Parts: sequence; C-alpha cells; structure tokens
Amino acid sequence: MQNYLRLRGRLLGRQLRELGWWRLLVLGSLLGLAAAQSLFTAAAHPTLVWAVPLVVVLFVLSLHRRRADLPFLHMAAPEFRGWLAAEYALCSLPVALALLGWGRPGPAALTVAGAAVVALVPAAAATASRVRRPTWFRSLAFEWVSVGRRPVLGLAWLVLLTAAIITRANSTGPALAVLVWLLLTLETYGPAEPWSWLLPALRTPGAWLRQRVGWGLLYFGLTVAPLAAVLAVGPAGAGGTALVLGWCATVLTMVVLAKYAFYPHATLGRLTQAGAIVVGLSVLGSNPAYFALLLACFLGLLLKSPNQLAQYRRE
Repeated sequence: MQNYLRLRGRLLGRQLRELGWWRLLVLGSLLGLAAAQSLFTAAAHPTLVWAVPLVVVLFVLSLHRRRADLPFLHMAAPEFRGWLAAEYALCSLPVALALLGWGRPGPAALTVAGAAVVALVPAAAATASRVRRPTWFRSLAFEWVSVGRRPVLGLAWLVLLTAAIITRANSTGPALAVLVWLLLTLETYGPAEPWSWLLPALRTPGAWLRQRVGWGLLYFGLTVAPLAAVLAVGPAGAGGTALVLGWCATVLTMVVLAKYAFYPHATLGRLTQAGAIVVGLSVLGSNPAYFALLLACFLGLLLKSPNQLAQYRRE
C-alpha cells in the first residue's frame, strides 16, 4: 500500500504540474472562496443545510464509481474498502468541521458517515460492446441511453416529485427537489468520451459542444417540468420558477462544457465540473460578487472547451 500511495502522490503531482501553478493558484482561490460561501450559506439555513451531506455524498460517489484503480485494489489489498472509507471520511472532514462551527452536528455527522459509506459501493460496470450499428439517436443522445440503464434515477425522480407535492405550500421543498434532480442529472456527464469517439466531432468542435449542451438541456427540461410545475403553483410563482430553471440551465451548461475543458485529462475535467457546481451554488448567497464570478467562469468555459478540442483537429 505504501508503494501504491506513493504512486498516487506522484500522479497527482504530475497532473497539478500540467495544470500550471498560476491556474492552480487562481482557480484554487476562486473555487475555495466560492465553496466556502456556498457552505456558509447552506449552514446558516435550517433546511438547506441538510443538502450539504447529499452534495458531498454525490460528489464522492461520482469519483468513486469511476476510479480506475479499484480492480487493482481488489487483487492487491482485499480489505481495501476500509482504507477507502477512511480516505473519503478524511476528505469530507473540512466540510463537517465547518458545519460543526455553525452548530449543525447532525448534518456534520451525516456528511462524514455518508462519505465513508460510499466506499462500499461497487465500481461502475463497463458497458458491453455491441456488434450492431448504433442508431442515429443512440449516436447523438448517448447520455440519454446511459440514463436509461440506471432505473434508480426513475425511482429518485418519483420520490422527489412526491416530496415536492407534499411540501408545495412552501417553495423551499419543491426548489430543493429541483436542485437535487439537477445534481442527479449532472452525474450523467462524467468523464469525457474516448478519443476515438470524438474523431468525427473534432472536425467541428463548436457544433459538437452545442449538440451536447442542447441534448442536456432538452433532457433536463423534459424531466424537470413536473417538478417546476409544482414549484410554479406555490409561493414562488412563475417568475421564481423561471429564475430557478435559468440558474439550473446555466449550471448544466457549465458542467457539460467543463467536461471537455481539459480533455483528455479526466481528473482535471471532474475537478473543473465540481468547481462549476460550487460556483453555481455560490450565487445562492446574498453577495453579488459571486454572480460576477459565475459569469466569468461561464465565459471562460465557453472559450476554453472549443479551443481545447480544436487543437486535436489541427493535429
């Protein structure tokens, strides 16, 4: 395990060097401030604070399910899940300590426990290759196809819709249901596709990115419509619902663009996606400076992602 941990440290150092010290300094500072603002805003709200453990668990789960070293750990250290549980618990400890500082012991304990339990989840199963030629729809909307293979999302959608209807007298419940569904939807846009998949798309990277964003917004719009209808008939009204959906569309667009911002580096892509989510959540606070940060990140991803894919077209 010592050699394995040493190798992981060297790999992380190499990825950070590829990112660049100035990018790491600027992005780290901005994302750190945005994460702190989002966390403090949620901790100050008696209901919103319970979304913090869910966000942490979903983020840790998304990283855990796509770990490439799980098969190796199965062979080299059969009791590795205890190590993973300790690692995930330690990573979630800063969030838990911040919640404890705000006097939220329940969400703090749930954050650490939820992150540790993620270690028991099996790795994502590799998709079986198909001999038959994919259809036009499967070639363009492959994210939809991957969602269809996860029936637990349908069950989660029904639970969220039921919770939104029960709490429709207060706009907080339906709004949280929309937020949770957005976070569950974002899990679909994980690591970018293999380079061989992108060969036809690299001829026109801008059109490829517009298709990815368009299909993502269409899927989210169709699935969130019942939740938005429940939110609109409540105290939030049509105007508040439109603001919530506009914010969701912005965050979803940023996550899809961040998927290709540092292609083909999957780790940097996932970190950029996490940063986009944190920046999106930061605008829920009262500080208008975070709206400027959201706009800057959105425009930066809008320029970075096409340029990153365009360099492969030149090659």
